[in-house]
Amino acid sequence: MSLQPVAADALPYAAESLRNWGAACLRALNVPDEAADEVARSLVQTSLRGIDSHGIARLPHYLDRIAHGSIRPQPAITTTRSGPSTAQVHGDQGLGIVVSHHANREAITIAREQGVAAVGVSDSSHCGAVGLYSREAARQGMIGIAFTHSDKIAAPHGGYQAFLGTNPISIAFPRGDGEPVCLDMATTSIPWNQVMNARREGQPLPDGVAVDATGDVTTDAQQTRALSPLGGQRYGHKGYALALMIELLCGPLNGNPYGPQIGPMYEELTRPRHIGAFFIVIDPQRFAGGATLAATIEHLATALLAEPGSPKMPGDPEIEVAAERTLAGIPIEPVLRAQIAAWSERLGVVVPVGLG
Repeated sequence: MSLQPVAADALPYAAESLRNWGAACLRALNVPDEAADEVARSLVQTSLRGIDSHGIARLPHYLDRIAHGSIRPQPAITTTRSGPSTAQVHGDQGLGIVVSHHANREAITIAREQGVAAVGVSDSSHCGAVGLYSREAARQGMIGIAFTHSDKIAAPHGGYQAFLGTNPISIAFPRGDGEPVCLDMATTSIPWNQVMNARREGQPLPDGVAVDATGDVTTDAQQTRALSPLGGQRYGHKGYALALMIELLCGPLNGNPYGPQIGPMYEELTRPRHIGAFFIVIDPQRFAGGATLAATIEHLATALLAEPGSPKMPGDPEIEVAAERTLAGIPIEPVLRAQIAAWSERLGVVVPVGLG
């Protein structure tokens, strides 16, 4: 995922205060303690890394859907082992982050046993940034691969009306003694949540990433009706094809609906979304380079930095932002601050205090 710009009037908040606030809000809506902590921790981890489109800014939406009944605060999540290396997790309309962590942990367990695992998710909801799951596998010495899909947001190459989701992919490898190397990207140039944040804060979008109702490129978030596939007008067939393959993995393969059949994220709040995800975990120790893989990746990163321009490994900019925000705080923009205050009052939860 790309780092998103921060508004000049954003105020910093300590990560711990936002985690405590988020967990308290979820508990107030009958989410169990462990699940509430897991969701809040995951969202704040994403915000710390500078991915504000999928961070704590999404919690008000989750709270809204729980309040409207389309996300169950206490789902009956079930897991079926369908083969030596495969499993299916049924989310029972639960919080997507809780369901996906459950499925990813199952994939890690199976990979330790069998060397490789593939776990599908059905009947879930928005699972946040998929890098949460691939990095967790990599922190445990595995190679993690994660996918998810969503309702129609992106136009297919050659069209201009929304049909597929941003359908992200994340791949993470263990790296020396540090944070994993992590690719976490949408199959569009920006995620739809960046459009929502821009609408909320009255900011323009980057040029060339979105189209209006007539298919013209626009930077106006209010006029945006679809995102363009990764690769833009000329090379968008690549992002579109990748999005379609991810759609098949997360939707039909798991018995879930696809693109236009999925309820919209920010509308029809009483309608469950039935979103899927797909996790692949590989134990590198089953392969010739497994014993030295993490160290080799660290050497590769050092070699890259020595190249002209000092290229960084995927995920390194986010690691740097996380170090900065851990000390300086997570920037919270004005409209989000108002949402935080409103939910705090509604649920009787103490408002987090900014650092500024």
